[in-house]
Amino acid sequence: MTDLVPHTGSAAPALADDDNRYKAVQAKLGKLTQALDDADDELEALRRAMKATAARAECVAGDIENADLDAKFVSVTDDVALALGGATAEVKALGDTAQEVATLAHQAKGTHAKLYGALDDIRSSRPEKTPRPGFFNR
Repeated sequence: MTDLVPHTGSAAPALADDDNRYKAVQAKLGKLTQALDDADDELEALRRAMKATAARAECVAGDIENADLDAKFVSVTDDVALALGGATAEVKALGDTAQEVATLAHQAKGTHAKLYGALDDIRSSRPEKTPRPGFFNR
């Protein structure tokens, strides 16, 4: 009937922890952008399936009416088609929002790399340890 498969991954694309090292933040942003891109694809597949199901429900309502069954069944089936049509529009809006957030996350990853990438290269390539944050504030 449908080729939609339930998502089996964890709810969070990356663990929210206190690891704020450059590479850890880049990895978290990468996982977030990938999860949002995947969600956009999955939402589009869901929208198409719901749209097809709504169209099928409209056809079934017509078939029920042509079979001279009770009008309440035609009405209920039409309501299902209408509800699926409305839900399809909302899934589209959710997909648009996921894509917008994905774009912003891609931009945040690039900005973070531009601001802190060179500093991380310097810190990572030298043999001396870097003092912990706040060390010079004592």
